[in-house]
Amino acid sequence: MEIGIYTFADITPNPSSDKQFSAHQRLKDLMEEIELAEQVGLDIFAVGEHHRPDYAVSSPAVVLGAAAMRTKKIRLSSAVSVLSSDDPVRVFQDFSTLDLLSDGRAEIMAGRGSFIESFPLFGYDLKDYDELFSEKLELLVKLNKSAKINWQGKHRPSINNLGVYPRPYQEEIPIWVAVGGTPESVIRAARSGLPMGLAIIGGMPERFSPIIELYRDAWKKSGQPPDKIKVGINSHAYVAETSQQAGDDFYPSYAEVMTRIGRERGWPPTTRQHFEEMRGPSGSLLVGSPQQVIDKILFEHSIFKHDRFLAQMDVGTLPHDKLMKSIELFGTKVAPEVKKVLGG
Repeated sequence: MEIGIYTFADITPNPSSDKQFSAHQRLKDLMEEIELAEQVGLDIFAVGEHHRPDYAVSSPAVVLGAAAMRTKKIRLSSAVSVLSSDDPVRVFQDFSTLDLLSDGRAEIMAGRGSFIESFPLFGYDLKDYDELFSEKLELLVKLNKSAKINWQGKHRPSINNLGVYPRPYQEEIPIWVAVGGTPESVIRAARSGLPMGLAIIGGMPERFSPIIELYRDAWKKSGQPPDKIKVGINSHAYVAETSQQAGDDFYPSYAEVMTRIGRERGWPPTTRQHFEEMRGPSGSLLVGSPQQVIDKILFEHSIFKHDRFLAQMDVGTLPHDKLMKSIELFGTKVAPEVKKVLGG
């Protein structure tokens, strides 16, 4: 199993100290976090794209390009690139450039985005939400396979036998499709022959099992090569020396973010009781001691048989030193034991 980290580079005030982090400082800290993730042996670090005041990254490729110059082995991915409101040509060129800078370590995780700010910002209509992603994903995949293409669509000007450069260091850049659970997105990923990353950020993991089964069934029915199928699980996670410390460290910022987003989407406020239930043995939060997080990853693997696990550790703005300690424990204690059991 591949094991890594993803982040949205939150810059909200920390509830414990009420300290507001600047985007400048958060990005500096992020470089140290990516360097540490490589040093402790993690496989991948991924950075999300947002266009809101509470996140520091709107251009993952730029941030990952900086990280490429400070690392040598760790794979560098978006999580996600909001393809629906971007130009696939520019996305491909940006990540192809990243791939050249990193000696072939770039990946793209393409998604429709869980927030909608980018649509009016770049002049797109939300009524085209699904159609935009489907069309642009098709173009991105085609760009990845051939330097010169012919393409015609509804939401972008046609491309008539034009070359798109530079080409990546790898033969093709790995493209993952990030999904939140809608059947249409799952089937699209399978029929496109692309690996799927499923975000589980609430509820009980077992209820997501039919989504993975749907993906594998659609993959098989579409005639894709059986050996190419890959599934990733992306979840909120945090590691500390003890379970109590992990809960006390993670809860304040997590509850603030989930409650604030809940007001936008109609969720109830996050309470400590609910938080503790979700980080129990069968809940979706992987927050605890190293052994608890190991057990939870293995529990989820018994359900999904997935190939990759990515942990989002900074849900809200955690102090940098605590986040660094969590990354250290995740890389030195959790990942090796999981790989020992599962292989890879």
